[in-house]
Amino acid sequence: MRWVTYRAQGGEARVGLIRDTEILGLETGVTLIGLLGDDGERLALAGERALSDPAEVVRLDAATLLAPIPRPPSVRDFYAFEQHVRTARQRRGLEMEPDWYELPVFYFTNPAAVAGPRDDVAIPPGSSQLDFELEVAAIVGRGGRDLHPEEAERHIAGFCVMNDWSARDLQRREMKLSLGPAKGKDFATTLGPALTTPNELEPFRKDHAYDLAMTATVNGKEYSRGSLADIYWSFGEMLAYASRGTEIAPGDVIGSGTCGTGCILELSLVHGEEEYPWLRPGDEVRLEVDQLGPLSNRVVEGPPLQPIRPSR
Repeated sequence: MRWVTYRAQGGEARVGLIRDTEILGLETGVTLIGLLGDDGERLALAGERALSDPAEVVRLDAATLLAPIPRPPSVRDFYAFEQHVRTARQRRGLEMEPDWYELPVFYFTNPAAVAGPRDDVAIPPGSSQLDFELEVAAIVGRGGRDLHPEEAERHIAGFCVMNDWSARDLQRREMKLSLGPAKGKDFATTLGPALTTPNELEPFRKDHAYDLAMTATVNGKEYSRGSLADIYWSFGEMLAYASRGTEIAPGDVIGSGTCGTGCILELSLVHGEEEYPWLRPGDEVRLEVDQLGPLSNRVVEGPPLQPIRPSR
């Protein structure tokens, strides 16, 4: 099943099931997060209802798609692709940190900054180095605590594409202070276009994940190409680590981190900024993962920087 949260003709947000080029909408008041929380039975029954007796049928290309979970309880973004980590560190003269192979580390980002798969994304105030990050996210379907990785994988409701937009100049300054990332990250995280349930991906299972091609283009030029199968940490392992000593909740977002070649930062370190410049207003960024669909977002000018204190 492929579930979307959408608006049709400016109406209120609804939940629907994709069938070919249509959305089979459920009745108003139903939310995708409200269909989570169990072993998947609630979502399956809703799917049967949408197929047999939809409340409305809308053309997919005529709907405004929101993030599948527009306001998730939390967003954790991991660092799970070795190629990305290794390349970025080597270009800065650093060896791989041994603990990277022991701890599937992550940071928290801002649920209020989640954007839809076709939304414009504004450059954050004070930044001139906007970047994309090509990722896949798992959506937690059933909560839990101190989970084993095999058990944790059964807590996943589905997957979607994720763009962890990054203001590299802000991020760099913040992390020099041994804290962050903060404002370098929390202005936009794009999710979508749909929540795709795990059974849809089983034919593509390989190693720790699924053999799904991941690509990024900017203004039609291919920048990035990788595979989800190249991930080092499985989503079950990431969920298990996230649940260690605390609760994960239905609707929580677990980002994979950037795949190899999946951001301008990595590409510019290897090939130079002239070949891979930072994003500018008017740029069209398209991230696509096989079986999960595309995100297509236009970069727009952001608001002016408001100083924290007057200049000295």
